[in-house]
Amino acid sequence: MSLPQMPHSGYHWDVGPDRFFEGWYYRVTLPDCGQTFAFMYSIEDPIGGKYHSGGAAQILGLDDGYLCRTFPNVNQFWAATEYSALGHWGKTDLQISPHYLPPAEFENYITEGYQATATWNQGIICDRATHSSCRWQYEIKPIYGWGDQGAIQQSTAGWLSYFQIFEPGWQILMAHGLATGWIEWNGKRYEFTNAPAYTEKNWGHAFPTKWFWINCNSFEDEPDLALTAGGGRRGVLWWMESAALIGIHYRGKFYEFVPWNSEVSWQIQPWGRWQMQARNANCEVELVGTTELPGTLVRVPTEEGLNFVCRDTTHGTLTLELRERVWGNSKTILKASSSVCGLEVGGSPWQESWNSSAKFPWVP
Repeated sequence: MSLPQMPHSGYHWDVGPDRFFEGWYYRVTLPDCGQTFAFMYSIEDPIGGKYHSGGAAQILGLDDGYLCRTFPNVNQFWAATEYSALGHWGKTDLQISPHYLPPAEFENYITEGYQATATWNQGIICDRATHSSCRWQYEIKPIYGWGDQGAIQQSTAGWLSYFQIFEPGWQILMAHGLATGWIEWNGKRYEFTNAPAYTEKNWGHAFPTKWFWINCNSFEDEPDLALTAGGGRRGVLWWMESAALIGIHYRGKFYEFVPWNSEVSWQIQPWGRWQMQARNANCEVELVGTTELPGTLVRVPTEEGLNFVCRDTTHGTLTLELRERVWGNSKTILKASSSVCGLEVGGSPWQESWNSSAKFPWVP
């Protein structure tokens, strides 16, 4: 199975000297053991020679455990501009320009690094101080991108995302897919077949200041369901605005709640509880995500380089209710729950709950 080409799949760097970052997020959830592995790849100031130039691979692994490896040499990073493919070579004896390698060759010649495409994710990193390590390789079969199944896929931030209006950019590359392969975490191998998988990316010359995120595609008794929701403060030309969205893929249909077709509201605590509501002319939805876990700090690109200003868990609890609106009445068409939801807050300040809403003026 394959998806149509996703918007913004390719690498966005314009080869200029200004501050720039691009980041990719790949995740696999293993329902049998209740564990999730999230792989976060990033590159900053790829022109090289800048204070923050370099790349990194981070993993949020078993029980929200954390592993990170930086790759200072930007010349060992590669990415395709027309489609989704990237990689960074760390330790290797190869004396050639970096590029995608057949999986067996990568395993033989790259002793630290990663490579990923729309249908493949592979790598090996280790932390010499703690002796923690991870190796992984798995195939991905995409099911949902960002839009109705089989239709032209949409930009997550709408058609204006093709212009340098919003900073940073954000694109869900695969809202739901199935992964088959293995991940070896600190020497223990986890093999899986058709495990729920997810991919997204972000990029820009400016950096996010404050955001939240809710994501899940492994629900109890609902194998054909995927949710991505989030919001934040972003730059729009010369001002800042708060925006949020909820996207649901369910049984081949895409339910999209965005400020240009809906009113979206949120009540997000600094940590522990995420609530969102949205409604448009046809549907309404309510989400509640919670966790009693402390979460794990991960690094994200900032104006000052990679910094720990983001807190994540992949073991959140989520309830979702989707209702259809007909002649002023609402009818529930979906109720679902999960105990392996991804929950995140990032940026600052988060001293108090963030309660707000967003809609365009013409939304009724």
